[in-house]
Amino acid sequence: MIKLFKVKENQRETQSADGKPPVKKQSSGELRLQKDITELNLPKSCCISFPDGKDSLMNFEVTIKPGEGYYKGGKFVFSFQVSPLYPHDAP
Repeated sequence: MIKLFKVKENQRETQSADGKPPVKKQSSGELRLQKDITELNLPKSCCISFPDGKDSLMNFEVTIKPGEGYYKGGKFVFSFQVSPLYPHDAP
C-alpha cells in the first residue's frame, strides 16, 4: 500500500513558489502534538525536553525524578519518536 500522506508531504517540501527554499508546513501530527503538549499539567517531578530544538516536536524526552518512595533520587529518561504519519497512523 502506498503511504499517501508521506508522498504528499514530500511533494510539499519540493515545491517552491518564488524559487526560494521551500517552507515546511506543520503536519497535522505536529499540530496535534503542539496542542497536547501545551495542555499538559506535569507534576514537578516530571519535565519534557526537545533535544532537536522546539522546531522538532516529533522527537522529545520525558524525564522523571521521583521525590518520594523507593525510587526517590532516581532519574528516568524516556525518549519518544513520533511517526510523521501521526495521527493518521498509530504512534
